[in-house]
Amino acid sequence: MNTVDKIWLKSYPVGVPAEIDTNTFANLVDLFMASVEKSRDKIVFSNMGVDLSYAEVEKKSAAFAAHLHQAGIKAGDRVAIMSPNLLQYPIALFGALRLGCTIVNCNPLYTPRELEHQLNDSGATAIVVLENFAVTLQEVLPRTSIKHVVITSIGECVGLKGLLVNFVVRHVKKMVPAFSLPNAIRFSAALANGAGKDFPKPTLNHHSIAFLQYTGGTTGVSKGAILTHGNLIANILQAEAWLNGGPEWPHPEVIIGALPLYHIFALSVCMFVYVKRGAQIVLITNPKDIPNFIKTLSKYRFTMLPGVNTLFNALLNNAEFAKLDFSALRYGLGGGMAVQRATAELWKKVTGTTLVEAYGLTETSPGLTINPTTITEYNGTIGLPIPSTEIKIRLADGNTAPLGERGEICARGPQVMQGYWQRPDETAKVLDKDGWFGTGDVGIMDEHGYCKIVDRIKDMILVSGFNVYPNEVEDAVCMHPGVLEAAAIGLPDEKSGEAVKIFVVRKSSSLTTDELMSHCKEVLTGYKCPKHIEFRDELPKTNVGKILRRALRDEALTKMKL
Repeated sequence: MNTVDKIWLKSYPVGVPAEIDTNTFANLVDLFMASVEKSRDKIVFSNMGVDLSYAEVEKKSAAFAAHLHQAGIKAGDRVAIMSPNLLQYPIALFGALRLGCTIVNCNPLYTPRELEHQLNDSGATAIVVLENFAVTLQEVLPRTSIKHVVITSIGECVGLKGLLVNFVVRHVKKMVPAFSLPNAIRFSAALANGAGKDFPKPTLNHHSIAFLQYTGGTTGVSKGAILTHGNLIANILQAEAWLNGGPEWPHPEVIIGALPLYHIFALSVCMFVYVKRGAQIVLITNPKDIPNFIKTLSKYRFTMLPGVNTLFNALLNNAEFAKLDFSALRYGLGGGMAVQRATAELWKKVTGTTLVEAYGLTETSPGLTINPTTITEYNGTIGLPIPSTEIKIRLADGNTAPLGERGEICARGPQVMQGYWQRPDETAKVLDKDGWFGTGDVGIMDEHGYCKIVDRIKDMILVSGFNVYPNEVEDAVCMHPGVLEAAAIGLPDEKSGEAVKIFVVRKSSSLTTDELMSHCKEVLTGYKCPKHIEFRDELPKTNVGKILRRALRDEALTKMKL
């Protein structure tokens, strides 16, 4: 296939353009201010029963920008944010961006080692941190370049209700370990300090760095993907162009922000895209608390729910979820990990809508492909390349694979990162001189331009010379009605080189190893069938909900050596 043919364009929904105009906005601040001007009095963020309008976020973010300026932070400085989904997050983020700073998102569950690496690698000089995780910062602070600390609490921005929330979090649930950060300033004090004060307005363009977005580090040392204002703007406009294909959206648009905003999927899909559209974004601080999550959902006529397969699974397996009003819901949007057929089919049965799968990476801001929002059934693909995006399937010899043949998914477009922060050698491994980014995912493209992920190259299992892809095994295992979740790995085997092992969380406690083995033999070729099955109460996951196969494999290998 010649990549310039762009065969996927023939499959585009009506109204979706082949290209987008990336010059619509000069930077993310201009995009934000345009939305404020257009939707000033509309609600933009809701959290724990408190709403903020576009105008209120503009005012508070200006105060935060002025505070940072007063503290000596300037354009180009890196500002870290270590917080779950709270109202403080977008205020701090837009405030730092308005000052011309680069955002460094930090997972609140980082260990001290991980946090120290990220702060030092990025050279961050300021950080906003939730007090629940302040003890981690305290441990590493002397060994970093951090000069200014802003500390916040879960209830700090939700009025009088916040006093009760903080009391419960601190004294009843004891979720705030004792810490000492003597020079830190409270978030509310920072806003008061900057209220009404001026700050310099930087000149930002498409080449200005907006984020150092760190990869998960599951395949090595965590690296900072350099995402510019131009990268993010391109992906926002690409996503909106796609959303505009098909039937008109219901109004008002209410988006459920359950995925953590510090992750690239939520940052773009749950926030930037819908801030651009003037929507209301309901921030869920703890989506793992499924009963409370569902109670929150019951209060809104939500139109779209982005998530990962494990989150959809958890919702669908709670009886209260099926009782919600789905009349305004257009679809669920799955990304971050493969959407499994069993999950998608149950989603359709319960909600009456389709689970639309998309695909992207931290390094691509993140979106690369998505299914048409008009599809009515799960199709097992990650969809079509979005506007202004090229996809090719590359063979090991560097040539482009024929349609239907497996190879590495490679992408080129205005959303592709500039490289890894201060790591030219690592950048050269994935980004070639022509702008093609190698994703590390094995995939195929069909004659209509639809792409399908087979698996991660590094996760592939080699059984007697045959490639076994964990996604396929997991999907087959999850077809059994007694299975809630599954993860497949490869382990050394004397006879076959490697053998498949699956870790299973049961939906039904009566499920046995023999029963599951029989099921696998019915739906999988012999060499793909698991040789080992281990039942678990839960599987290790990232904070987004992606199952950590590598952690399972490392644990299993350690046991084998004992």
